[in-house]
Order: sequence, then C-alpha cells, then structure tokens
Amino acid sequence: MNNNMGRRDFLATAALVGAVAAAARGSLVDAAAAASEAGDSIISASAGELAEAIRSRRLSSKAVVEAHLDRIAKVNPKLNAIVQLTAEAARSEADEADAAVARGQIKGPLHGVPVTIKDTLETAGVICTGGTKGRANFVPKADATVVARLRNAGAIVLGKTNVPELAGALESDNLIYGRTNNPYDLTRTPGGSSGGESAIVAACGSPLGLGTDAGGSIRVPAHFCGLAAIKPTSGRVPRTGQFPMPLGARNPVFHVSLIARKVSDLALALPIISGPDFRDSTIVAMPLGDPNAVVLTGLKLAFFEDDGAATPTNEIAAAVRDCAKAFTEAGVKVEEKRTPDSEKAATVYHDMSRGDGGAGTRAFLKSIGTDEISPLFERALANSVAPAMANPTEALAAFVRWNLFNNAMLRFMENYDAVLSPVAPYAALPHGTSFDEQNRKGFGYAQMYNLTGWPAATVRVGTSPDGLPLGVQVAARPWREDVALALAAHLEKTFGGWKMPPAM
Repeated sequence: MNNNMGRRDFLATAALVGAVAAAARGSLVDAAAAASEAGDSIISASAGELAEAIRSRRLSSKAVVEAHLDRIAKVNPKLNAIVQLTAEAARSEADEADAAVARGQIKGPLHGVPVTIKDTLETAGVICTGGTKGRANFVPKADATVVARLRNAGAIVLGKTNVPELAGALESDNLIYGRTNNPYDLTRTPGGSSGGESAIVAACGSPLGLGTDAGGSIRVPAHFCGLAAIKPTSGRVPRTGQFPMPLGARNPVFHVSLIARKVSDLALALPIISGPDFRDSTIVAMPLGDPNAVVLTGLKLAFFEDDGAATPTNEIAAAVRDCAKAFTEAGVKVEEKRTPDSEKAATVYHDMSRGDGGAGTRAFLKSIGTDEISPLFERALANSVAPAMANPTEALAAFVRWNLFNNAMLRFMENYDAVLSPVAPYAALPHGTSFDEQNRKGFGYAQMYNLTGWPAATVRVGTSPDGLPLGVQVAARPWREDVALALAAHLEKTFGGWKMPPAM
C-alpha cells in the first residue's frame, strides 16, 4: 500500500472512530463534525484506496456506499448527472459485500466499491435510455459485458448517468432528463457524451465511471471536469450491450472507456473490462501492459499545441508546453512535432459519418419509437452528418481518406512512443455553444485518435483564469495503454491532477 493510500485510509478510519467516540461522550455537535469529516475522506478517496480499506476492514462497504449516496443527494440537484439511482440495490449489495469480507471472501479488486454507469451501457433491470425518447422506459434484461465484468470484480452500481441523445454531442442534454451542468461552473457543460459521468465523478458522487468515446466523448468531459480518463485501443474492450451498436463500418471509432479522479484507478479497472467476450467479433486478445513497469527515461514523445484547424487558448498552449518540459525533466526524449494532416482530422471524421446525411439515423430513431428528436441532436445531425454524399462512390471515397489518414499517422508514430496535445482548444464551454462554428473546429484534437483507434489518456494539469480545469491528452502506439497511463500518471504527480470543485 502506498503512503497516500495509507494516509487516506487512516483519515477515513480516524474520522469514523472520532464520530463514534463523540457520540459516546454525548456531544452531538462533535459527532456530526466527525461524521462529516469521515464522509469527506471517503468520497474524495480513489477507488483503489476504497477497495483496500474495505478488504482490510478499515471501512465497510456500507459506509462507503452511504457516503456516496449522501453526496449524490447533495450535489445531483445542481448537476442533474445521475438520472437513475439504484440506492436500495446498492445498499443491499454493500451488506452482502461486508458479509463476504467477514467470511474472508473477496470477490475481486473492486470488492464493495461503488461505481456509476453511462446511460448508453445496458444494465439489467435498470432503465437505459441512450438519451432518446423511444427508450424512455426500456429496461434491459442483461448487463453490458463491461458492466457485468465490473460487477464480477465486486463493484456496486449506484446508478446511470446522463448523455446527449444517442451519445451524439459534446454536451449532455436530452428530452427525457434534461441538461447536465459542470460542477466547476453550473453555466457550463461538463461535455459529452459522457457528461453525466464526468460531472458526478468530479463532484465526488462516484469514484469511478464507465463511459464511451466515439469522438472525444470520454476525454473532452474529463478535460472539462478535471479528471483522468482512458480511451483504450480499438479492439481492446467489448462493446456488447452498448447502445446504439453495432454501427457497421464506423464501429472502430467507438470505444468503451473509463473515467476517474486518479490515473491509478484507470490502471486498476482497465484489465477488468478488457478482453474478448465472444460476442463482439472485433475484440482482440492482446496483452495489456502494467503502467507501473513503464520506464519513462528514453521514451520518445512528440508534442504539438495547435492542430492547424483550431487555435488553442493561451492557457491550454502553455499547459502543453509545461507538460513537455516536465517530460523532458523526467528523461523523456521530447520533440515538438505535429501529427500529419492533423488539421484535416475533423473533416475526415465528418465525411465518413455523413454518407446518407443522417437519413439512416432518423430511420433508426423512428424504428425504436422516438417521435421527437432533441434540439441538441437536431443540431448534431445538421452539423455532423450533413450534407449527404452525392452518390455511393463519394461515400466510399470518404472511407479511403480515413484509411490514408490512419496510414500517415502510423508512419509518423514509427518514430515515437507517444504524442502529447490538447484535448480541446478551449476549457468547458457555455451550455448550447458546442456546435457554434468556431467551437466545432476544435473537435479534431480528440477525433484524430478515434480515427486511428490508438489509446489516449487524459489528465488535469492546470486551471483557466476563470477557475475551469485544463487537461491534456497523451496518445500512445496501438495496444500500449500502459505507456499512455504511465505518462499521464507522471503529469498527475507533477501538476496535482483533480481538484475538488469549490462550489460543491
């Protein structure tokens, strides 16, 4: 157990003991203060720290679950991040987890630890809407593969988190549940499509979340909310039970992903959700390296602060340079070099999505009973998949351009182990502005790694002048999540990573 883990466990245990002692002395004020301190220690701990405390019986799963449910009750009315709360089931599972610990039976590395799940990943017995009205009352009969794997590792699901319709926007707003707010500034979006996950994890309502990333959908929310996230290599994690899926030729850009406050939690959970399930035919049984075994000295890293299509703010550009300097000081061989055709990434992504101009998407929505599309998704369709290609030949040519882009990127990566860049050229955006022309140009920073399918990790490294988190992303060669996570962990250690939202 590392020193930080021991410190957190000690604080949580000491606070709980203090609450009991104060109550025994008859001091209700002291008892309330001690209980509050205990709750704060629990909710700010990482998933790994909580798991160790539960295994060693320094904390009960019941206490951990209750602390997070209390936190959700406090922050969710402001955030609208949790849209389906499974409180009673979570309490029952926590009791079972504690009883198992008492018997010396540990289910897995997340035994008794609460988690939250994005509302595009199916959960048995819990409504999964995908943000669209046609599924407003849809209750899956089975868990998505990744949800089942977390449960099998001992995790306890607290609830589902908000998304844009069909996960199709960089803001989280739909006609069923409404809009989710950023915990650092309620007038700003936490991003999308994993915006509900990012908001509740950043506000300490959950230590670990499952999301997805098809065009920045885990990394942009992590950047907007000051979190750590990993988009694994395409083919690493099964998509079985993800809605909507499958999507044919566009499947490779969709990644089930993880988000947390600590990089170590990404490394803890990624092996749990990875590997073939013999349901998703695209998943490969590739070895997964240990980030703790990666030696930074001698790694070769390229970095760029401007993709040539959307100029970043001065603060984000400075943050990238500061990170490059931190890597240099750690012995990484750093070179300022922009990836090839980076300015074309958003266009390539746009073109391979717009063969029919959204007609197929509209037909699909109609087929599942969605008779009204949200204004945000209407804008997404208008800006992301329109206009339609003139003919099938033109549509097929778009996929050729995708292949050519990927080939050029892979040739570039032959000379490097990783690439450092912004996640987006701006901090968290005001609600309703993500599809404004200037802001849309910034999507390419994230989308380029959906096109390549490479793993990319995000971590907070700074703060904007108006108090918003600033993150960067580190992309690595295919199947080298360990390198991306090791580099992100170094930045977290150097710059501090996640910080509690002051208003929460």
